[in-house]
Amino acid sequence: MKAERFSPTAAGTLVATLQGHLAFVPDPLPPAIDLHPVNRLIEEASVALGDLKGAGRRLPNPLMLLRPFLRREAVLSSRIEGTQTSFSDLVLFEASAEAPGPVDRTEVINYIRAVEHGLASLSTLPLSLRLCRELHAVLMGQVHFAGNFRTEQNWIGSPGCTVIEASYVPPPVDLMHERLNDWERYLHDTEHVSTLVQAAVMHYQFEAIHPFQDGNGRVGRLMIALFLAERGLMPQPLLYLSAFFERHRSDYYELLMSVSTKGEWLPWIEFFLRGVRTQSLEAASRIEALLSLQDEYRAKVPSKSKGAGSLLKLIDALFVAPAITGPTAMKILQMTFPAAQQNIEKLIEMGILREVTGQERNRIYLAPEIHRRATEDLES
Repeated sequence: MKAERFSPTAAGTLVATLQGHLAFVPDPLPPAIDLHPVNRLIEEASVALGDLKGAGRRLPNPLMLLRPFLRREAVLSSRIEGTQTSFSDLVLFEASAEAPGPVDRTEVINYIRAVEHGLASLSTLPLSLRLCRELHAVLMGQVHFAGNFRTEQNWIGSPGCTVIEASYVPPPVDLMHERLNDWERYLHDTEHVSTLVQAAVMHYQFEAIHPFQDGNGRVGRLMIALFLAERGLMPQPLLYLSAFFERHRSDYYELLMSVSTKGEWLPWIEFFLRGVRTQSLEAASRIEALLSLQDEYRAKVPSKSKGAGSLLKLIDALFVAPAITGPTAMKILQMTFPAAQQNIEKLIEMGILREVTGQERNRIYLAPEIHRRATEDLES
């Protein structure tokens, strides 16, 4: 890591590690920032987030879009780190009863489990270093360091680079723990800045500390949704920023680094707020499109027809998971396999489902229009 990259206004200091290499230690929080240039953007992002919160209240079933939105976040946050699993692969894999799949797919599934664990934990455990380690343990699965902060120096750079060649070296372990304790205190500071600005600062600081051997980016992005949920800005976690970060990946990394090297907080905060505004508007629009589609599908079922209740129940389930199998339909409808299969066939006749495997056994049925509206800006 080159010392000349760090200006006198850097948001921290350079220190020598025990091995004699340079490492960066971010300053304690909160930073001193003049937020007047972004006050309007704070307001716009807050309004957009409030509108999304209102749209979320219209959901007849809280799980209706939480799972699809969470799948999107899992795919995109993992994609930022180089994991290549498509939304379609994930949906079909979840619908099947297969054994664990490729590593990439397992990493995305673990991300979903980590977010769900974090949301469930918030009722009994505040955001904390303990919860952060728990999230990491779920995210990383069976690797030996899962759930533990690093005990040795790590660094960021091109694959295979040495610490000398690294583009960034986070704090040595002893100073890492000092900054982590400070970061945890900052999570519960409600006096200094708006919650959205605090989320931006919190995310930068976590990435700068880089407390885990691996998985820091995914945990750091996951913490944004949990932070907003804990603060009540988005109790239903419908806002995820990985789509924006992935779309502007080079800006994302460059702006984070510019805070470290030059102390340029405002460009990073502005970028973060634009992400909140953009993703809130997109998520609210997606909710409206899916609710409209749900109404359209439900209207296809004659209200007084025999078995209407089962068909409506199956339609609603497709807005939680747009792919389904016969055994899954059995569980949802609490009926025999032949009876459940008859309901699936009726939805095929209505144009809501289609079979996608081409197999005689272990068939998977996809609701293509639900899937399209959930993924139209995501699949590549």
